[in-house]
Amino acid sequence: MPAESEDGSRHEIPGLDRFEMVRRAPGPRLRGSVTDLCFYRETAPGRFRNVEYASLTVPLVISFAEPFAIGLGREPGGNDRFASFAAGLYAGPVVIESFGGACCVQVNFTPLGARRFFGLAMSELTDRMVGLDDVLGLEGIALRERLGNARDWSARFAIVETFVAARLAKARETQTEIAWAYDRIIVSGGRIRVSSLADRLGWSRKHLLGKFSNAIGVGPKTLSRIVRFNRALGLSRQDKSDWADIAADCGYADQAHLVREFRDLAGETPTTLAAQA
Repeated sequence: MPAESEDGSRHEIPGLDRFEMVRRAPGPRLRGSVTDLCFYRETAPGRFRNVEYASLTVPLVISFAEPFAIGLGREPGGNDRFASFAAGLYAGPVVIESFGGACCVQVNFTPLGARRFFGLAMSELTDRMVGLDDVLGLEGIALRERLGNARDWSARFAIVETFVAARLAKARETQTEIAWAYDRIIVSGGRIRVSSLADRLGWSRKHLLGKFSNAIGVGPKTLSRIVRFNRALGLSRQDKSDWADIAADCGYADQAHLVREFRDLAGETPTTLAAQA
């Protein structure tokens, strides 16, 4: 698989010659709103299957070839076909299949960046894949045509970065209180109480839930679950702590609580996921 690292260097990964994937870190105009950009193209027939776990990524996928089969929390069915689309946060595993003919550019937004870029309530994307024309209208259709006609992945990255940067430059800033609450959840590793956030803001929990869900796509409690899960998974892959220690460090009631959360958010047990590192 030809690949590119964030510093722009290109390298080969032996044995993976059925698809091409190039990742690029966002330029200065996109930082804080976009985590990375990706070009993906399948180069051989076959069936490809990937499971993505609950994360804080809001993807925009612009396809030039065959659609993907995508199932939220389940295997995709015959009607679950999506080509160019945006997807909001989902607190569970996402099963993605393709069949040897996929080719796309993907922009991975942070939740706050997605809110500014799309300019709509992120609750409209939660647990859903929404077509490109529905989220970006004629601008999205024109963007897809330009990307499809571009000569190579480097030109496509330049086009999509310019497009995203222009929309972000015109976008309204996220409400200060919501940005602060989001940041507190991230910094605390998902351990801060929702009641504490509401008290600090001088809001009721109901008011916080409504405002936060509109801007992020999920409530602060669900976001905290996703943050805790990803922190626990990261810890399991970088040190020798046992699961009871990780559960305590990440704010789970006990190890059984951690196991239940892993099953809900990833569809796997903790030991199975850690072994896949």
